[in-house]
Amino acid sequence: MRIEETGIPGAFAVTPHLLPDDRGSFHEGMRADKLEQVLGAPFVPRQISYSVSGRDTLRGIHTTAVPPGQAKYVTCVHGALRDIIVDLRVGSPAFGRHHVCTLDARSGRSLYIPEGVGHGFLALADDTRICYVMSTVYAPGTQIDIDPFDPRLDLPWGLTAAPRMSKKDTEARSLAETLESGLLPAWQGTGV
Repeated sequence: MRIEETGIPGAFAVTPHLLPDDRGSFHEGMRADKLEQVLGAPFVPRQISYSVSGRDTLRGIHTTAVPPGQAKYVTCVHGALRDIIVDLRVGSPAFGRHHVCTLDARSGRSLYIPEGVGHGFLALADDTRICYVMSTVYAPGTQIDIDPFDPRLDLPWGLTAAPRMSKKDTEARSLAETLESGLLPAWQGTGV
């Protein structure tokens, strides 16, 4: 398993070592001990959730207020998606910057997303399924949604068709409006 920090402090891309044979393949999707070595702190799952999306579905950009905060370990278990994370931690040296990667079931690649970093994705195939392993349980009223088409963020979605989106994502505030509201978490200096 290879764990590499992205351009967003505290966010890591995790690439498993695939063991193929004539039956298929096997890989470790997450190793708490290896993840905790790079984080310098434990990652304790409190909730596991899944989403299923049709091709051209765009979800995000989402994060959770701190407190309670919510770190995520995201894996595509079927299909493929273009995953985008955005540093939304006020005062972070990477504030407003993004990281883009493709997650697909074949590679088994995952992303660890620390508290305060926004997450969104575009489904690249029908029946794309994502598994979210989260450090806290869902707390109503704590989700922060940012406009995925905010020109200030200039996120490279690579759309080939009009995206399918929820009402809350189409009505989400810009980064500037959210920053003015005081909802975004402060950078803690560790990235984790």
